[in-house]
Amino acid sequence: MTHDDVVLVGVDGSATSLHALDWAAAEARAHGYALRLVCSYALPAFTAASLDGGYAALDDTAIQAGAKAVLAEAQARAQDRGVSSTASVLTGDAAAVLVEMSRSARMAVVGTRGRGGFTDRLLGTVSSALPAHAYCPTVVVPSRPEGADPGDPAPVQPVRRIVVGVDGSPASDVALRHAIREAKVWDAELTAVAGVPVGSGSGLLAWLPAAVDHEAVLRDIAEGLDVVIDRAVADDPGVRVKRHVLDGTGAELLTEFSTATDLIVVGSRGRGGFAGLLLGSTSQAVLHHSACPVMVVTRRCEEGGQPGTRPAARGRVRDIGDLYR
Repeated sequence: MTHDDVVLVGVDGSATSLHALDWAAAEARAHGYALRLVCSYALPAFTAASLDGGYAALDDTAIQAGAKAVLAEAQARAQDRGVSSTASVLTGDAAAVLVEMSRSARMAVVGTRGRGGFTDRLLGTVSSALPAHAYCPTVVVPSRPEGADPGDPAPVQPVRRIVVGVDGSPASDVALRHAIREAKVWDAELTAVAGVPVGSGSGLLAWLPAAVDHEAVLRDIAEGLDVVIDRAVADDPGVRVKRHVLDGTGAELLTEFSTATDLIVVGSRGRGGFAGLLLGSTSQAVLHHSACPVMVVTRRCEEGGQPGTRPAARGRVRDIGDLYR
């Protein structure tokens, strides 16, 4: 699978999608990529009240004109931010269209919880469906604070702090490698977090026999986190990664970090690994509650030939996932 040096962006004319476009433009500029802008809609079909029992479809002339106007505004906005772009109006389900186009993109970017704009076609369910099925990393950009001016020429801050969730599963290994790549491009501070709910009574370790040293288990997990990260940065010795093993679930911790971070990176649909604590439903929870953009990376991105996805060789020391297999 060949990936073009473009960031795919779904736009619908809403303030939220324009904010996502601004974020995508900054990302494209940092990487030296172009933007590929897409406005997609599906025509409703209905049974016509006609004698022959035929079908009629809504005339899409006005919709086409509206979509072209949306894209013209988006392209002008991208140009103002110093990024070249191409634009396409396509018919079909927005999520399906973007998933298919993600096959040839380096990254896909959408907003979430949009209101108004171009018939609400893009935002909402798309921001949940696209990350799970895309062939490239997907970044979901949350809405700007209420009352913010959508025409603000510089609403996006540079990515200076990145937090990645790590649990030792193959999906989080891929996410970690992409987080390292983003940290290099942005010269950003990178922090890896492993969440372990050890709180008394309800935590993961509460069921262990009293004789088991919980602190020793946590030390083993911290050791495993070191192994995972050291393996990932073996080819990039200049990259520094802060490491934290913290009490709490992945969703809770990453959502909390999002309030003081510029980008959260998380894997999705992990199997095995650290008891599934971080991935799967966690990525959905983080998408719904994060205060900053969230990059979701699946193993499909690795299968699609994304850069920096060298298969990880296992060493003799246990990694985080090995502790619970």
